[in-house]
Amino acid sequence: MRTAKKLMAFLVLAFVIITTVACNNAETKDKTEQNMKEKETDTKSKSEGIDYKALVNKLNPLPEEWEDELEISNTVNSVGDDVEVESKAYEAFLKLKEDLQKNNGIYIELDSARRSVAEQQKIMYDFIKKYGEVYADKTVAVPGYSEHHTGLALDLYFRLKDEDGNYKDIYYNEDMVMYPHIWEQIHAKLADYGFILRYPDGREHITGYGYEPWHIRYIDDVNAANEIMKQGLTLEEYLSGERLPEVRVNYGKSKRYSHDELAEAVVQIKCEFSKMEGLELHALNYVENEKKAKKALKRINMIFEDADYTQAVCFISSFHTPSDADKNHWEPDKEYTDMKWWLARSKDGEWELVLYGRDDNI
Repeated sequence: MRTAKKLMAFLVLAFVIITTVACNNAETKDKTEQNMKEKETDTKSKSEGIDYKALVNKLNPLPEEWEDELEISNTVNSVGDDVEVESKAYEAFLKLKEDLQKNNGIYIELDSARRSVAEQQKIMYDFIKKYGEVYADKTVAVPGYSEHHTGLALDLYFRLKDEDGNYKDIYYNEDMVMYPHIWEQIHAKLADYGFILRYPDGREHITGYGYEPWHIRYIDDVNAANEIMKQGLTLEEYLSGERLPEVRVNYGKSKRYSHDELAEAVVQIKCEFSKMEGLELHALNYVENEKKAKKALKRINMIFEDADYTQAVCFISSFHTPSDADKNHWEPDKEYTDMKWWLARSKDGEWELVLYGRDDNI
């Protein structure tokens, strides 16, 4: 993940103020037989003290002693950046790179891999000092909760070779997404070398991050990697043995916003929902009400003194609570259909999740 975003915890019975930005009840839960058999025997693939299937996300920090056990390889990419990678992951990357170059004519490079917790803390400190705490929280991953700490998360970019034999680095996110056919070929070979696509499209409510075709994860298990990729699972689902449902999204027939604009807002909501442990998101429904949107926008700009938002949108979610839900917050085993999510943006800006809750007083 190039830029991880932190969101604060939420209050249940009223709207809450969100000073940071991110970014399921199934009728049936598909528990694969193969997955469950692996859980009964050994869910971990360990080498030299680390668990290559360790889960690090917004809810699960880097395991203790990880950095002491990690064996690191160093390399320099085509643009001159130094990159640190866990050694076995780097060996697998080199084999993947050779395969793609030889058989597909695709030249991949490492943009970034390992960042230590100390490095992340320094980045956070520098951003707070330069831009302030609110901006830093929006743009910098929480130290200790970034998968890049593991050394097993690799961000790729690729090089294009023209007819004269010259290479052009396709390095920036906005450029890389313009080549889906190249990513499709890369993704097709990941599992054969023990890699998975870590943040697949549409699974933001599970992973906490939007689709990143360049972000791959080494798990040191070809069989498990093939199962994950063929079944379209996330690492979270594989490790739990449960496949969670797709989220139904009703975009309505908006006269103000395009489908893509609303889809960007949905990703923000789903990323935040990933931190609400135990809740299962079913649906998001766009609500277009110009009068309420203007009222909400006025209140949002009053709450955020330095804000200059010009647009606001609202979605209503449906989700289910677990049977062991905290009764101080939720009624156990219940479907809630009245949670509202307000997002705002300034002119030409990105949607930011600013308010959400079950209060009608907005």
